[in-house]
Amino acid sequence: MLGTAQLTAFVATANPARSKEFYGGTLGLRLLTDDDFALAFDSNGTQLRVQKVEHVQPPPFTVLGWQVPNIRTAVSDLAKRGVAFERFPFLQQDEMGVWSAPSGTKVAWFKDPDGNLLSLAESPAF
Repeated sequence: MLGTAQLTAFVATANPARSKEFYGGTLGLRLLTDDDFALAFDSNGTQLRVQKVEHVQPPPFTVLGWQVPNIRTAVSDLAKRGVAFERFPFLQQDEMGVWSAPSGTKVAWFKDPDGNLLSLAESPAF
């Protein structure tokens, strides 16, 4: 039933102005709406609703991720825009913060202004 429905992704912010700049300016997503309840962005056909809340308690796991064709290029581009990539002591990450999963997928993590954990992933061609 939902296999043909359009997905909407959600994340929360306690500072809409900062999130508007981060998701729109830094990440380059197109702003669709900014109302009393949320900022809505287009992420390649998927709507990302950044909900406006009083307080954000970010979970300790990844909440949003983007598949990219070349992770090194994407990490480099975001780093030039001021994005800091996360380091985890339990993972072997390269100098750019990229981890290679056993499947061959390469992943790098970063946080939004509210501390929500986001990721980039480059999957191998199967």
